Amino acid sequence: MMFAMRIGGFVIHGNDRETLGACLDSLLAVTDEVVAIDSCSTDGSADLVRGKGVRSVVVPWQGYGAARAAAVRELEGFDYVFFLDSDEVLAPGAPEIFTAWRRSNPTLPHYGFVRRDWAHLPGGSFVFRTEWQTRLVRADAAKDWKPEMIVHEALPRRERAPLTAVIEHRFLTSTKALEAKQDWYALLWGIQAHAEGKKARNTFLKRPGHVVRNCVVKGAVARGGLDSVRVAWAVSRYHARKHHYLARVSSGEYPEMVAAYREKRFGDLFAMRNTYVR
Repeated sequence: MMFAMRIGGFVIHGNDRETLGACLDSLLAVTDEVVAIDSCSTDGSADLVRGKGVRSVVVPWQGYGAARAAAVRELEGFDYVFFLDSDEVLAPGAPEIFTAWRRSNPTLPHYGFVRRDWAHLPGGSFVFRTEWQTRLVRADAAKDWKPEMIVHEALPRRERAPLTAVIEHRFLTSTKALEAKQDWYALLWGIQAHAEGKKARNTFLKRPGHVVRNCVVKGAVARGGLDSVRVAWAVSRYHARKHHYLARVSSGEYPEMVAAYREKRFGDLFAMRNTYVR
């Protein structure tokens, strides 16, 4: 079925062959064209992309903002852009929901989806939390992505309406791997926040507060038992470490990273990961 309004889809990937195929299938089911932004993968992911008839564009990694901005440039001329992460898929029924949405003559800059974060652990799998995320963005609003947005944070707030399609996210398979990844992004957040003039806050109660929010308010403990508490504690680390690193950056630490960010040498900034995070 042809529609006057066109949706471009994109995914950013590295060595994600294990989950990328299903992600691409979801994008192909609801968009008119898909582009895969390849951050120099080496595991055959690019061959998988091309095998599905998807356009592959290599963009050396300089952060989420630069990669998403590159995707938007590649999808110039589309009315809206829709994106998934490489470890996400759409739940059944999404094509019908997108079709109904197109027929409604949508005009808002942002549309949100419920994302279900799945924890896959030796003791079993469970939904750790659900969150609303903006994933369908009008073309002009998609230009809000800038290279300075180096961390995986939300777009600037604009008017948003919900869609009922659900995104299933393979959130974690190891709390240790999650903590290592989040520690690096907490440092990057501190670098970016410092450049934006933000001040570090006291995080004494931040970790237990996040654990209570995810386990009790959002109901994770009913679905995952003690495993959910372990996951929540690992997740809470990120929110506390962000301000820990911001305080250290503001006191003069990490000068090479601060300079690279200020000079927009984002590739150099990401190359420093092994120097500062073990």
